[in-house]
Amino acid sequence: MDLDIFAGEFLTLLGPSGCGKTTTIRIIAGLERPSSGKVYLENQDVTSLPPEQRGVNTVFQNYALFPHMNVFQNIAYGLKLRHVPKARQKELVHEALSLVRLQGYERRMPTQLSGGQRQRVAIARALVLKPKILLLDEPLGALDLKLRQQMQQELKRLQQQLGITFLYITHDQEEALNMSTRVVIMQDGRIEQIGTPEQVYEHPETVFVAGFVGQSNLLKGRVEALGEENRLTLNVKGVLVPALSDSRFPIAQGEELILCLRPQRVLYGYNSQFDMSLTGRILSKEYAGGLQHTRIALSEELTLTAMSQAAELDAYPIGETVSVGWDIRHAPLVPNDPSAPDLGEGE
Repeated sequence: MDLDIFAGEFLTLLGPSGCGKTTTIRIIAGLERPSSGKVYLENQDVTSLPPEQRGVNTVFQNYALFPHMNVFQNIAYGLKLRHVPKARQKELVHEALSLVRLQGYERRMPTQLSGGQRQRVAIARALVLKPKILLLDEPLGALDLKLRQQMQQELKRLQQQLGITFLYITHDQEEALNMSTRVVIMQDGRIEQIGTPEQVYEHPETVFVAGFVGQSNLLKGRVEALGEENRLTLNVKGVLVPALSDSRFPIAQGEELILCLRPQRVLYGYNSQFDMSLTGRILSKEYAGGLQHTRIALSEELTLTAMSQAAELDAYPIGETVSVGWDIRHAPLVPNDPSAPDLGEGE
């Protein structure tokens, strides 16, 4: 792995369980030694330095607060170990509590705090030491959805306010896309793609990224014909599907490619006023709280998932024949990878 982390950015390592995210930050933190390679912090080789000499702090999912200490004592613990004068400890702890919006909680015990409050205390304890980089190992994993979303905004605010480099770990795509300056997609200990949230979502470079980040119809087809203005035609299980060639890699006639089509990009209706148009039959509809997921058969062997507003739920009954289309500019191609897991929605 070769990874450069820029000063002051919010970088997220995103990938499935076991892909190497936690091992990576443990190596950066000095909690594990790499089998090969070096770790540099501000151009200094810190590979052999112990954790306490790296200027790096870590926040874990389980908070790791001392149950017998109150909030003030938990946050001041690292300062006490560094023999910071008591007056300065008090000043720094109050500053950290203000950052995480927990003023007045100094004397509360961990058992008197909610999950979100305990997580804020853990973050304050890490920030009070003024780290060069803050490592966050799935810190919101134990929180409920609403609280997790609130904490996402809090972390983003903190990072922007302080300008500290945040290295965040998660398998939650929403967290990664909502908070990050850049996202690193990992699989099996290697980097699949690095880019802004928009880049990894709208312009995946591999089959794995196309299937892992967000929902996708992944349509495997063979290049039937190459046309003008970078247009081409894919034969996907007997259905001829138009697409645009990708300048990132060469494309030859007869080559197998994967078309990445997001469900929200799929349009359907009685009109055929799309950039391109196919004919499909509605197989099923599922209500998903404000959205509906619609399965559409383009042939006996090929179906797509479309996502639209739930208000349109009854507009087209099951079994109805409709025109299906999408803007081909928003349906990128990626090279076929026979070893990649089948993560797509297209069948």
